[in-house]
Amino acid sequence: MGFANLFGLTIINLFWIDFHYVYPSTFKSSNSTNFRRWLNFLNMDMSSSDKKLLANSVHDMFSFAYDSYLKYGFPYDELNPIDCVGRGYDHKNPDNINVNDALGDYLLTLVDSLDTLAIMGKTEDFKNAVSLVTKNLSFNQKTRVQIFEATIRVLGGLLSAHIIITDPIESFGHLRPPGYDDELLNLAHNLANRMLNALSDTPTGIPYPRFYLDSGLKDNTTTENCLAGAGSLLLEFGSLSALLNDSSYASIARRIILNLWKKRSSVSGLFGSTIDVDSGEWINRMSGLGAGQDSFFEYLHKAYILFGDNELGQMFYEALSSIQSHLRTGRPQCLSGSGSPPIYWNVDMYSGNKVNHWIDTLQSAWSGVLVLHGDLNEAICHHAVHYFIWKIYGLPPERYNIMTEKPELYFYPLRPEFAESTYLLYRATKHPFYLHVGKDIMDGINKYTKAECGFATIHNVIDKSKEDRMESFFLSETLKYLYLLFDELNPVNVNEYDYVFSTQAHLFPIKRIQNLMKNLHMNPFTFLNNSQGYDFVKNSSCPNIKLTSSQYPMNDDLWKATGVYIHAKFASLPNINCDL
Repeated sequence: MGFANLFGLTIINLFWIDFHYVYPSTFKSSNSTNFRRWLNFLNMDMSSSDKKLLANSVHDMFSFAYDSYLKYGFPYDELNPIDCVGRGYDHKNPDNINVNDALGDYLLTLVDSLDTLAIMGKTEDFKNAVSLVTKNLSFNQKTRVQIFEATIRVLGGLLSAHIIITDPIESFGHLRPPGYDDELLNLAHNLANRMLNALSDTPTGIPYPRFYLDSGLKDNTTTENCLAGAGSLLLEFGSLSALLNDSSYASIARRIILNLWKKRSSVSGLFGSTIDVDSGEWINRMSGLGAGQDSFFEYLHKAYILFGDNELGQMFYEALSSIQSHLRTGRPQCLSGSGSPPIYWNVDMYSGNKVNHWIDTLQSAWSGVLVLHGDLNEAICHHAVHYFIWKIYGLPPERYNIMTEKPELYFYPLRPEFAESTYLLYRATKHPFYLHVGKDIMDGINKYTKAECGFATIHNVIDKSKEDRMESFFLSETLKYLYLLFDELNPVNVNEYDYVFSTQAHLFPIKRIQNLMKNLHMNPFTFLNNSQGYDFVKNSSCPNIKLTSSQYPMNDDLWKATGVYIHAKFASLPNINCDL
C-alpha cells in the first residue's frame, strides 16, 4: 500500500479508534452527503492566494494583540485582554505561582515576541521593540521566578532576537537598530549569571525550581522540581556559550541532563514527573509526555540536532525506546495491521502500570518531536488523536479523559503545542489536510477567545467562558506557528533545515551555532564521528515526502472498515454548506 493510502487510513482510524471499549453505535452515518463532503473538503488543495490570505489573517491577529499590549499592557509583563490593563508580578501574594512563576517584572510579553516580529516581517516594530527592551529592561527586580520560564521565555527571546539582528546574511532583512552594540546579548548574559547559583549549588546537581531575580539567590523553600523544568535549559544556555565563547553555561545545563539521566528507573528506563532536588528521590512517579515532562525529551533530540551531541542523541533514542515499550498501546505499526492506533498513557515509572486515563494538550507536542525524529507515520497518528479532541469542543481542554470521554481540566490558555505539530507535519508532508487543520485552529481562536484588546484564556471549553489573561506564549508560539504554516516563502521555511525552534518557539540557526562551537574552549558536547558539527540534511532520518492533493488522507470507503472511536461526536462537525 502506498504512503498516501496509508496516510488516509491512519487519519480515518484515528477518528474511529477502538479502545477496546464498547460504545453505542449512535454516531452520524458516514453515508451522509454532508459527512462525505466534509471528508473531501479536508483534502482539497489550497491555492497560493488562499494561503496568503490566511497568513495575512494570522498577521492581523498578532498585530491586534501586540499593539494592544503596547497600548494597554507595557511595561507590565502581560496584558489582561478583557479589562485592557497590564498584569505584573503579584507582589501581594508571592506564592501565587500560577502568575509569578512566569512573570518577573521583566517585560515578558515584549521580549517573548521579538523574533515573531522579525519572522512576520514587521521590521520597524521589531527595531522599536528592541529599543524599548534595551532602554527599559532591568533584572534588578524583587521577584522570585521559575528558572525554566525565565530561560525559555526571556533568555531565549533575547538570544534569538540578538541572533537575528547580527545575522551576517540578514535572512529576515536589515533589522539592526541604529547603534546596536550587543545589548540583547549582554542582557541575556546578565540574566543567565543570576541563575547560576540555583542551577549549580544543589546536593544532587539538579537545580532548584526558582530563584530571586535581583540577588540571584536560590529559593530552596521548595525542593520539588519537575523533569521538564530542570532538564529543558540546554538550547538556550548552549547557544549563550556559543555566542560568548564561554563553555561554562553549556556545561552546567548539559550536566543537569546527565544528573537527571542517572535517576531514571533501572528497570523501565522511565522518568518520574517531579523529583526532590535535595535527596534525588522521585516525588511523583508518574511517567508521561505531557505537562512537566514534555520538553525534556524534546531538548534531548533538539540538542542533538543543534549541537551535534552524539551522547544526547543516543540518550534520546534510549528514552524513546522506553516510551514506546511502556507508555504506548495500540498496534505496533501505526499505519498497518489490526488493533487500535497508538495512545501514550501516563504510567508508573517503575512498574509501567497505567496511573490514569487522561491525556493533556501539552502532549500534542510529541507529534512534532516524532516529525523531527523522522517517524512520520507515528506523528500522523498521534496528531489525529489530538485533532479529534479539538473538534469535539472547538478548542482543546487542558486535560481529557479517554475513558469518560470528558475533560478533567476544562481551560484552554491559548496553548501552541497542537499548532506547532500541525505546522511541522505540513512541512514534512506538504499535505493540504494540515492547512485545513491550521485554519480550524485559527478560526476557533478567533471565534471563542477574541476579547476587547487581545485574546483571552478560555476558562471552560464547553461554555466558552473566558479568563482575563493572555500569556506571552500566544504571541511567541501559537501565532508564530500558524503564520509559518501559511507563509510558504518565509525565510524560516525556505531554509527550514538550518533552524531549530526552542520549546518557546525561539529560533536558533544550526550552522551558525555549530560554527561558533568549533572554537569553543573546553566544549562540553560530544560530536558525531569525533568531528564537530551535525549535517541535519545528511543525517536526518525524516524522509522528504511530498503528497499531492489527489492523495487523500481521508476516504469515505475506508471509514466503513474501521472500528468506533468515540461515539456520537460527529454532531459537532462543521456544516459544509457554510464557508469553512
